[in-house]
Amino acid sequence: MYCRQCEQTAQSVACTVRGVCGKPSEVAGLLDVLLYGLVEIAVFEKRRRALGIKDSDTDTYIMEGLFATITNVDFDPQRIAALIRKGYTVKEKVKNSFLKACRDKTGQDCKDMVSGAVDWKPADTIEAMLQQSADVGIQSYPAKNDDVRSLKEILLYGIKGMAAYADHASILGAEDETVLSFFSKALCAVADPDIESQALISLIMEFGKINLRCMEVLDSVHTKTFGDPVPTKVFRGVKRGPAIIVSGHDLKDLCDLLEQTKGSGINIYTHGEMLPAHGYPELQKYNHLAGHFGTAWQNQQKEFDGIAAVILMTTNCIQEPKSSYKDRIFTTGLVAWPGIPHVDCVNGKKDFFPLIKKARELTGFSEEKKECETMTGFGHKALENAAGAVVDLVRQKKIRHFFLIGGCDGAKPGRNYYAEFARKVPPDCVIITLACGKFRFNNLDFGVIEGIPRLLDCGQCNDAYSAVRIATALAQSFNCGVNDLPLSMVLSWYEQKAVAILLTLLSLGIKNIRLGPTLPAFVSPNVFKVLHDNFNIKPITTVEEDMTAILG
Repeated sequence: MYCRQCEQTAQSVACTVRGVCGKPSEVAGLLDVLLYGLVEIAVFEKRRRALGIKDSDTDTYIMEGLFATITNVDFDPQRIAALIRKGYTVKEKVKNSFLKACRDKTGQDCKDMVSGAVDWKPADTIEAMLQQSADVGIQSYPAKNDDVRSLKEILLYGIKGMAAYADHASILGAEDETVLSFFSKALCAVADPDIESQALISLIMEFGKINLRCMEVLDSVHTKTFGDPVPTKVFRGVKRGPAIIVSGHDLKDLCDLLEQTKGSGINIYTHGEMLPAHGYPELQKYNHLAGHFGTAWQNQQKEFDGIAAVILMTTNCIQEPKSSYKDRIFTTGLVAWPGIPHVDCVNGKKDFFPLIKKARELTGFSEEKKECETMTGFGHKALENAAGAVVDLVRQKKIRHFFLIGGCDGAKPGRNYYAEFARKVPPDCVIITLACGKFRFNNLDFGVIEGIPRLLDCGQCNDAYSAVRIATALAQSFNCGVNDLPLSMVLSWYEQKAVAILLTLLSLGIKNIRLGPTLPAFVSPNVFKVLHDNFNIKPITTVEEDMTAILG
C-alpha cells in the first residue's frame, strides 16, 4: 500500500499499512488495480474518440471508476472487484471498436499505433488481484524524476475530483464532451513514460479550465432541476418523530427520498455537505425536510452514535460505521462499506423502501432540540442580484474586505485555524464560504452590514463555481481583475475534489491563495516552488500573521 492522495496521509508522507481514512491495504490494492484498468481503457478510448467514435456506457464507466477511487468512497472489496472485472470487458469492447475503425479507415492493422501494456488482464479472484496490485500502484507509473511524478499525481487527483462532479451532473442528464474526452487524455499522460514536466504543467492548466466547465454544467443542471438557490434560514437540530438523515452530496437521492416519504410521518434531515439542499426551491416544497442534523463528515461516528434514526450515505465521506448504528445505515451510488445494505439503481430508479421500513421500526427522536439556525442559499444568482448594494457598501468603505474561507474539513489537528480565523475577521469584512469546512464556524452569528449577512454560504464544494462567478462579477463591477479585488482566499483541503477546485482557481490566474492545514505530500519541493513563484500560493501560518499580512 502506498497512498498519499489526501491531506491526512500518514506523517504527511504516505499511508503504507492502513489508510488514515480507514482504508485497509486490501482495498487500497484493489483500487490500484481498478485505476490501472482505467488507464488501459484510456489508451484505446483516446484514439477511438479521435476517430469520432464514443459511447455513453464507456464514459459512465470511466467517470464512476475514477470516482470510486476517491478518498472515503468505496471500501467494499467485492464491489471494487466487480468494477475491475467490468472494466476488462469495457476495455476489450473499446479496443476492438478502435482497431476495427482504424482498419476501416487505413486498411492496415493498427495495433502498432497503440503503445503501453494494453494486453494486461485482471486476475479472476480478489486474492490474485491483490498480488497483481503490487505492480500497478501509483509508484509503478513511469516518471523521469520526482517532479514529473508529482505533476502526474496532481493531474490524476484532479481528474478524480472532476469525475465526482461529472458523475453528479450525468445522473441528472447533463454531460459535456470536453469534460468526458479529457479523462482519457489525462490518464494517457499519467501512463506516458516520455512525457516532460512542461507538457504536464500545460495539461494541468488545461484541466483547471475544463473542470470549471464541468462545475458550470453541474450548476446549470442543479438549478434547472431544483431551481436557483435562495437565501434560506435552516433549522439545526432535531424534531420529534421517525427520522432519516441524508449525508454526502447527491441532491437527486435526497429529492427521490423526499418524494417516496411524502405523508409517511418520517422527517428527513440533511447532514454534512447536504446542508445547501435547503436553499433549492424544488426541495423546499417538501415540508418534511425538517432541518439539518450534525456537522461535517469526520464527526459522523460521534453524531450517529446512539440515535434512533436511519442514515443514508449518498456519495463520498463515509467512515467505518460503529456497531451502535451499523444496523441502520445504508449506502447508495458509488459509496459502499462491506456488510452495509446498498440501495442500487434499477431501471433508472432507486427504491428507498428498506430505509422507510427501518425508520418506522425505530422510535426516532423523542423531542425537539434546536441547536441554532444557519443561513445557506447564497448562490451566484442571489449574490449577483445583490451586487449593486455590495459594491456601494465597498465604495462607502462600509465593507473593507472579503474573505473566502472554505474547503474540505477533516479530523487532523490544525483545522481549528479556520474557526479562529473566521472569528477574528473584522466586523467590516464579509466571509464567503462553501463546502464542509464551514462547519467550523457557521454556527456563529456574524451579524450583517447594512442588510448584507457577513457570512455567505455558497453551497457544496462543487459550488466553487458560484464563488468564481461572484468574484468575477465583483471584478467587473470595479473594472479590475480578480487579483485586484479586496478579496483573500484562505482554503482548507482534504481530498481530490479540493485538488480539482484549486487547479481551477490557478488556471484562472488567481493568486495569493493560502492553503492548509498542510501542503499536499504529492507536491514535490520544485513543483511547489513553481506554484509559489507563479501564483504566490503559500501555506497558512498563524491567524495573527496571516490576518496582518492580508489587511496590513
